[in-house]
Amino acid sequence: MSHPYYDHDYIFQILEKEGLLSRDQISKLIPRLSIPSRKGKDLVQWLDSLQLPRADSAGTNLEEGDIISLIARNQKWKFRRLDPLRLDMDIVTKTLPASFAKKHLVLPLSWEDGNLEIVCYDPEDKELQQDVERACQARTFISVAPRRDIERIISEFFDFKQSIAAAENVLKIPTADISNLEQYVRLAAPDLASSDKYIQKAVDHLFQYALDQRASDIHIEPKRTQSRIRLRIDGILHTIYRLPRIVHEPICTRIKTMSRLDIAEKRRPQDGRLKVAWKEDEAEVRVSTIPVAFGEKLVLRIQSADILFSDLNKLGFSERDFLTYKQLIQNSHGIVLVTGPTGSGKSTTLYSTLRHLSSPDVNIITVEDPIEMICEEFNQIAVQPHIEVTFASILRNILRQDPDIVMIGEIRDGETARHAIQAALTGHLVFSTLHTNDAVSAITRLKDLGLDSYLIASTLIGIVAQRLVRMVCKSCGKPLMIPADHLRNFGYEASEPALARKGMGCTSCRNTGYWGRIGVYEILPASDKIKEMIHFEESEEAIKNQAIKDGMMTLKHDALRKLLAGITTMEEVIGVTSS
Repeated sequence: MSHPYYDHDYIFQILEKEGLLSRDQISKLIPRLSIPSRKGKDLVQWLDSLQLPRADSAGTNLEEGDIISLIARNQKWKFRRLDPLRLDMDIVTKTLPASFAKKHLVLPLSWEDGNLEIVCYDPEDKELQQDVERACQARTFISVAPRRDIERIISEFFDFKQSIAAAENVLKIPTADISNLEQYVRLAAPDLASSDKYIQKAVDHLFQYALDQRASDIHIEPKRTQSRIRLRIDGILHTIYRLPRIVHEPICTRIKTMSRLDIAEKRRPQDGRLKVAWKEDEAEVRVSTIPVAFGEKLVLRIQSADILFSDLNKLGFSERDFLTYKQLIQNSHGIVLVTGPTGSGKSTTLYSTLRHLSSPDVNIITVEDPIEMICEEFNQIAVQPHIEVTFASILRNILRQDPDIVMIGEIRDGETARHAIQAALTGHLVFSTLHTNDAVSAITRLKDLGLDSYLIASTLIGIVAQRLVRMVCKSCGKPLMIPADHLRNFGYEASEPALARKGMGCTSCRNTGYWGRIGVYEILPASDKIKEMIHFEESEEAIKNQAIKDGMMTLKHDALRKLLAGITTMEEVIGVTSS
């Protein structure tokens, strides 16, 4: 047999056998095999470029990875999909020269017991394997991967490494004490300008990479001998780069300059913001700096308008909870509280709610610390404690601005709580957040802040507690049976196993089995009975039991509902329950 990538009889045969292409599709392709557009491409590349619809999966096209994995299975090759987050940049970029990797489409992956695993596009190339073994003085094991994956890794890793290495060479200082930040900055300052183009390229790549990976946060952390960069994706932190320590400060300086922070101030925390373009969209980036043991740590929170201003019906509410929540927010006055820990999606719920309620005849004012996302439909006020512009001081004057709806970023103290209640009492609809574990705990928290029970009862419209859970990847999710005893352990009455879904891991989800997150909710409407119980200071347990009797679905049961609907997994349900 000729080379598998060029043997059209072989490739068409296995594609038809596996159901990826139909006989009719193949019949139409055969006359086109010699057309000029295929020149310079093997059959795999050519088929990939045609974007043919798969016969076995409506709405999806035949891709290079589908063909390569099928050939690999038939040829007994080891097939790999390359996930940048799981690769060691030093091994990839330091084992073989970039020119060799680009020419032969080969990448070193890992060392094990002195043996090197390499991945390439053409595992039939025995000369390539011999060349790598001679260059590395080691035995090699070959895997095969799609050309597009290999080219992407080469471009991302080697280009980024080149920028970092160039900046490192310019900035290299023989006697710098990296633990002394002030000395380090002073010594590096004269050379910083000459490295600007390299640092700028590295930072641009970092933003682009984070956006491509759907990261919500970028962590840039100084360590004793290196700088560590991590991305938070779907709530989980992944280490992506370990950079030379000497480039940490210029990278931080570049980001601080972009976000208009004081680059000379490194002893106190600072907050800033910037915008980055991503394909045809823009993302807001909130920048936070803080001094740590080995220098200045930066955390960049990436906010996409598409996520922060979602449609209410796409947040994850059940049909019943969605109707309940819409009824709560249609009140003309009173207070609605959203509770949950940091990173539980409270801002998304509030922004989406305000966008839903906004109209030309409604005056919406928000008080935030800091402003999460600029929206022209709202009048947004930023808290600035250094000039005594606090939640409380703004709320003392905000009612003179004739608001219909007021959103308070967070109720942190008794004075802010009292002003929020006062706004609700005087005919305004107020939204705010609290950090509590569930809905009913928010009532106790308000009492702890000094509010009288009768004031809470007379103004409260409802409380929404929420968490975020990861969703099963749609590309690799497979049916899974959940034993009945596991369900009963969570208070779900089950006499037989239930069908759910679990992600097996694929390129789309970086082999995690998850793609994206969705809200899990617990909505406590302040019914007349609940208001009466609050007024007479009945216990949390009694109020919660009454709310459940009235139809409230707890966080645990909403998470279980999403499990049985195939949206999330048992592991995510356990995470919500344990929290």
